[in-house]
Amino acid sequence: MNEGVAAKVRAAGGEIYAISSEPQVLAGRASADWKLDFETFGDPHHEIVGACRERGWIDLFVNEHLAFLQASAGIENDWAPTHPKGYFQPGVLALSAEGRVLYRWRGVPTHKNMGGATERPTAEHVWTRIAQALESGADAPDAPLDTAPPLDSTGIPWPVFASLLIANGWFMNARGFKSVRHVALAGVRLLAFVGAWIAAFTWLPTLPVAVALAGWLVFITPKLRWVGQEFQDATASTG
Repeated sequence: MNEGVAAKVRAAGGEIYAISSEPQVLAGRASADWKLDFETFGDPHHEIVGACRERGWIDLFVNEHLAFLQASAGIENDWAPTHPKGYFQPGVLALSAEGRVLYRWRGVPTHKNMGGATERPTAEHVWTRIAQALESGADAPDAPLDTAPPLDSTGIPWPVFASLLIANGWFMNARGFKSVRHVALAGVRLLAFVGAWIAAFTWLPTLPVAVALAGWLVFITPKLRWVGQEFQDATASTG
């Protein structure tokens, strides 16, 4: 979170906490690696998230499809058990000392935002809404769900993102990215792949090249469909 906003929250008598669907040991490791100055709690069984839902504070989306992320991590048995109920999508919840909802936002996973990987409300916007709610008095009603905040980032078109995943798997499988560097390498790989097909159609007999391309499309299409199912899309499913 923006350091200036964090200071404003604490100056107003509040505190910031992060909840992760990872177990506590991994949540703590991430907190140390990212040098966070607030506490991070692991909630792999969704006990905290469930309590928030039961109290009517916020209801986060949950993705129970873990096969793609497990395969991308190169782990056969370790990744999925750390998320026994899947992983919950991002959300922001601000409460007063009395339990009044000052602000709430939940990420809606779509293919446009890469299954929830991008598009968060800006920290300044969240703080502005919280400050307004505090000024409205203790008897004011709970803040409604913020459905159209200004975002700190935007996704990329799904066909482009899916193509980069395939490129990261050397055009045989879709594989997730472990760093921004891998995204860049996949982009270079994708351009080279497209260029190779263009060169093949230009310099080689058209029929065998077309047959080869058609064969690859038949091979890769089911894998693309599978990836589309693994990346949660709330606009196309009930989950």
